Amino acid sequence: MLGTREALLFLTVVVVAVPLFKRLGLGSVLGYLVAGALIGPHGLRLIPDVEEVGHLAELGVVLLLFLIGLELQPRRLWELRTRVFGVGGAQVALTGAILAVGALVLGLSWQAALVTGLGLSLSSTAFVLQLLGERNDLATPRGQTAFGILLFQDLAVIPLLAVLPLLGPAGARVDTSWVPLAKAAGLIVAIVLVGRTLLRPAFRLVASARSQEVFTASALLIAVGTAVLVSAVGLSMALGAFMAGVLLADSEYRHELEADIEPFRGLLMGLFFISVGMSVALELLLQRPLLIVALVLGMTGLKILSIGALGRRVLHAWPPAWELGVLLSQGGEFAFVLFGLAVS
Repeated sequence: MLGTREALLFLTVVVVAVPLFKRLGLGSVLGYLVAGALIGPHGLRLIPDVEEVGHLAELGVVLLLFLIGLELQPRRLWELRTRVFGVGGAQVALTGAILAVGALVLGLSWQAALVTGLGLSLSSTAFVLQLLGERNDLATPRGQTAFGILLFQDLAVIPLLAVLPLLGPAGARVDTSWVPLAKAAGLIVAIVLVGRTLLRPAFRLVASARSQEVFTASALLIAVGTAVLVSAVGLSMALGAFMAGVLLADSEYRHELEADIEPFRGLLMGLFFISVGMSVALELLLQRPLLIVALVLGMTGLKILSIGALGRRVLHAWPPAWELGVLLSQGGEFAFVLFGLAVS
């Protein structure tokens, strides 16, 4: 259980590390990651329980996607459909195929190589959107393309999880493998229908109470509640929060919602990156440094090349295409879920 001591430690490293790294021109995200590595169980061991911190920190990603959804009216989202389904689908397929071939060359079976390639084709939504937000690049063509790809990756998680039983032993049951996909589709439709009809009247009722605390609590309830509902059928919490934000994007309370949630989002996003830094196994890096560095550079290089080539066709110039490739070159959090289920 996180207590006062842990909260004091988190606030201290944020106040010290983030301004230092920003002053060095390295960005706040790297400051959070290094701070987490130092205080985590693989560093100074000041906070041993990474899992508990990670559960709380997930709320930062949830609120970040909720705020992005608030900025994106349904009409604008429809305009992005080519970037989401066209470019996003092509990125997952192309990058996944290239990485799968690389895994085959390294000696993995075709089943393991396929899961590895598709899992590593995903990128970190939290990491990329934080960088885009810091640079005010989310509204640029490069930022919009990156966002469309990330949104498709979140949508692609359920089909990826659904096909895993097909890659297992011959005796594995596959007749229920598409049940999660059907549940997810049904829940998404239900959320859209209920949100379009009930959310605005509900917020008008809350606003009539003229209580800022109740209004803020209601906003958090909508964001977190929708995220939890969506995660119950296997989709990412971030996608659920994004949907809730989009449903409220045309609301007259949009700007007030943004102002109320922004402080929570900033602190919890910092905590999220600290928790990621805490999970870095420094001792493993010391044991097999050359292998780990080679694998990381290989994965990163292949993703930059594949996404950069795809970005060139969309952005019509090499510089922003390479920047897009670098932005999306890291691995995503959901790969851990995919790999864990694949092993089991």
